[in-house]
Amino acid sequence: MFVMKKIIVLILVISIKFSAVADEGMWFLMHLKRLNERDMQKMGLQLTAEEIYSINHSSIKDAIVQFGGGCTAEIVSGQGLVLTNHHCGYGAVAELSTPDSDYLTNGFWATTHEDELKPKELSVRFFVRMDDVSQRILGVVNDTMSEADRERAINREIANIEKENNEGGKYTVSVRSFYNGNEYYYFVYQDFPDVRLVGTPPSSIGKFGGDTDNWEWPRHTGDFSLFRVYADRNGNPAPYSQDNIPLKPKYHLKVSLNGYTENDFAMILGYPGRTNRWMPSGGVDQNVKYAYPAWVEASKVGMDQMKKYMDAKPKVKLHYASKYSQVANYWKNRQGMIDALVQHRTASIKAVEEAQFDAWAKKRRNRARYGSVMDDINQYYKETDLKARHDNYLTGLLRSSTFAALPYALGNALAYYAAQNEAKRKEVSQQITTNLDDTYDNLYLPLERDVLASLLNLYAEKATEGEIPTYIDSLYQHHNRDLSGYIDVAFETSLFASRDRVDAFLAQPDTLALQQDPLYLLSTALLTRYRQTSPEEQELQGRFQRAYRLYVEGTRKRSPKKKYYPDANSTLRLTYGKINPLPPDPRNDASANYFTTLKGTIAKYQPGDPEFDLPERLRNLYESHDYGRYADHEGNLPVNFLTDNDITGGNSGSPVLNGKGELIGIAFDGNIEAMAGDVIFDTELQRTIAVDIRYVLFIIDKFANAGHLVDELTLAD
Repeated sequence: MFVMKKIIVLILVISIKFSAVADEGMWFLMHLKRLNERDMQKMGLQLTAEEIYSINHSSIKDAIVQFGGGCTAEIVSGQGLVLTNHHCGYGAVAELSTPDSDYLTNGFWATTHEDELKPKELSVRFFVRMDDVSQRILGVVNDTMSEADRERAINREIANIEKENNEGGKYTVSVRSFYNGNEYYYFVYQDFPDVRLVGTPPSSIGKFGGDTDNWEWPRHTGDFSLFRVYADRNGNPAPYSQDNIPLKPKYHLKVSLNGYTENDFAMILGYPGRTNRWMPSGGVDQNVKYAYPAWVEASKVGMDQMKKYMDAKPKVKLHYASKYSQVANYWKNRQGMIDALVQHRTASIKAVEEAQFDAWAKKRRNRARYGSVMDDINQYYKETDLKARHDNYLTGLLRSSTFAALPYALGNALAYYAAQNEAKRKEVSQQITTNLDDTYDNLYLPLERDVLASLLNLYAEKATEGEIPTYIDSLYQHHNRDLSGYIDVAFETSLFASRDRVDAFLAQPDTLALQQDPLYLLSTALLTRYRQTSPEEQELQGRFQRAYRLYVEGTRKRSPKKKYYPDANSTLRLTYGKINPLPPDPRNDASANYFTTLKGTIAKYQPGDPEFDLPERLRNLYESHDYGRYADHEGNLPVNFLTDNDITGGNSGSPVLNGKGELIGIAFDGNIEAMAGDVIFDTELQRTIAVDIRYVLFIIDKFANAGHLVDELTLAD
């Protein structure tokens, strides 16, 4: 056993750091030719790098969009049809639903373009091109600058670059930092704001398994939804209009019904949100011991309060479904991160690498530039551990409670309104009331009261070592360490507790009443603390930023022949790997543990269970084995499958493509065993879970009788 543990640690040491091994890496498309093309082709890619990313010709990258700012989606037809995850479209579907037309619960399928539904705010972003501006930006800074001066100089140059490349506002240009400020690239995008719902399965299919199965394998979730991008008659982005027409994209993906087998090549393009593969050991320790436990606890408290009202009232469940789902997703993710990081001994392994770096850094030729790097990094984490715990309790409160932040934001707008003359007030009033409709329409005050009170009590009790606001602490102590009664009274008297009271203030502003409003005072104290940074903290943060940048620079300098990739930061990346099973699992009744079938879905069926109920029509289709052309060669209907691609949050909805660049599935999750994946890539266990495109088309065609949507697609030979 001792020898086996030593072998496992050795494997982790080899795989943890920044040189790409096996299928690790989230790669820039502009570097594929130089860094990845040959490896990918050896693994089974039948395309060139130019066919994936081209500036002058249409290529696969033209079919990949960022969806709603937080997910990925792909264009799958010549009429702008967009495929993404059910959970990515969840908020839009919930917004469009009513108790009488509950699309979230029952599903929705548009028969014609005229039937497609427009959410209030939903857009997609197309990637146009990128380029390296590292030399230009780093040319405006030097080592004598403070971090604040450095940041100001860089931001001025970034503004110039973005203005130079937006073509008079036609494009959105974003300059991003990589390798902790050692490289810079700009990205050019085009945004289309008219995106409409085309189809979504009922939540009993699209969210099958709920929180219980989230991050788990074997999985049986039909996690997909369909939207359509619209443009003006010249093909340009345009706000919603009945005159708009479906977009004719530069490129759309072909769809393969031919399936896959173990070790087949698979690649994923998408917008991974955030990884921290370069994070030092002190940061891992801080997250495991201080930050993530606070995140988990605060999330669970908020979820429990929301759920008791959501279970009691269908209308409340509909209005809070999206918020609850987001909180629940990260609640389980962060607990999984804690478990995985501890199990893998990630901090200890990183500390070994850092000790080697420190020995190199303190050599005479390196000492002047790198000698204090590890000391500064370790000192930063030591001095911010308690702050990290405080900050995560506070952000958990702000994340789950509408009224932790709303009174501050709206109150400041009302204070500004009250200070204006009559003419100016009309203009400001219109801006305020436009936002009020969205804010108050779907709020349920009993839920909001309990969420705020419970999380405020938790914050006041658990975050004191991080210096909670004096105002909050005084209230907490004065009310015998329970603010529930105080919050009840605050909602009874606060002008923010209803739309009518806000309208009354607009009709007759009372600045004194606003300044004394209990929810405004509470919210102001929380947000002021959230944004508070002392001069000492700024200085500490500056030393850390410089040290972290030099740590990454020095690591790359030590081993210049290795292939490196930057951390994810919501920019378009490609990851490649293969269809790869996990060890055999008796819970999976498929013939191999790299896919699941509808048989396994039916085996999980629990009538009336909100997570594992199934529509009668789906059960009937299974009983009759009426799978049409979507069955595999064994006659089973595939549902989900596994690859060993390197992805993270933001990749939800990303296309999984075979060696020909054809769509075989949609990525929607990772596995709980590899929850440390944002910090360390586990070559043995890390997997991507995807919904099989054949299951997607089966649900559209056979279950929903929406075959006209399948007819839009281009099916591969």
